[in-house]
Amino acid sequence: MNPHHRNGSALAHDTAGTAGSGTPRRSAGRSSHTPRDERHGDRPGRPGTPPPVPGRLTFLYAFGGLGAALFGLLTWQVAANGPLLGPDRTVLHWFERTAAAHPRCDTTAHYFCKLGNIQVAVPVLVAAVIVVGFLGRRARLPRWWLPPLAASLAMAMVPAVVSAVKAAVLRPAPGKLHPGPDGYGYFPSGHTATSAVAYGLATLIVLPWVRRTAARVSLAAVTGAVLLAVGAALVWCDYHWPLDVLGSWCLTATVLSAVAVAQALSGQDPRPRGSRPVPVGPVSRSSGSPG
Repeated sequence: MNPHHRNGSALAHDTAGTAGSGTPRRSAGRSSHTPRDERHGDRPGRPGTPPPVPGRLTFLYAFGGLGAALFGLLTWQVAANGPLLGPDRTVLHWFERTAAAHPRCDTTAHYFCKLGNIQVAVPVLVAAVIVVGFLGRRARLPRWWLPPLAASLAMAMVPAVVSAVKAAVLRPAPGKLHPGPDGYGYFPSGHTATSAVAYGLATLIVLPWVRRTAARVSLAAVTGAVLLAVGAALVWCDYHWPLDVLGSWCLTATVLSAVAVAQALSGQDPRPRGSRPVPVGPVSRSSGSPG
């Protein structure tokens, strides 16, 4: 139903000389859009909300804190011979029985164990750091150097943390009750931490540059499957206790969260200019195109 001209309420608010005066459609002479710079988004992450999104940072802080808390709990349990060591032995024995029943899987398991070697995992991260740094610099992104730098520093710190905890806890080898004369500890797993941090960080800093959603999901899924396979293989081959692997995964969660926070704070938007949202300005009613 078309609006009718009514004398009274609508006309009482009109000002003489303004566009559209004398009609109840008082916004006819106004811009149909508000410039994006003057908007205030009501939801985090929507147009008008400057990055980083507060909700995302809160999640990353919580996830990293949870990983650190679980790592501390497992370290305390192993050092104090806590009740979690009982299920740990049970799971280890199950792996040993399964491995004895499937000896042909040993070759595959040892292959996945080698993926945790520094000589294999670290070069993958180095390649990702170089590629992401080059792409960020070429795109002239603000603080393009922050994610590659954070990933490199995190990877450099992991061996120091793992070695310090190993020396402090001195956990014996799988199936042993006391540490050997060499004083080498097995908690947390160095191979698990190296593979999880290196491959995880490489995927984390590369993901923003992957355009297709299917490719992003596939890359994250493959990385997660590889990390699970490496951890399971280390227990399968009797190189580590299950809690050794689980502790390294908790440490990895903290490291990845810290780098993800640095990535969010860098304010990077690696999408090409043609795909970025264009600020909407006032629309000219005569041409119907943005002014």
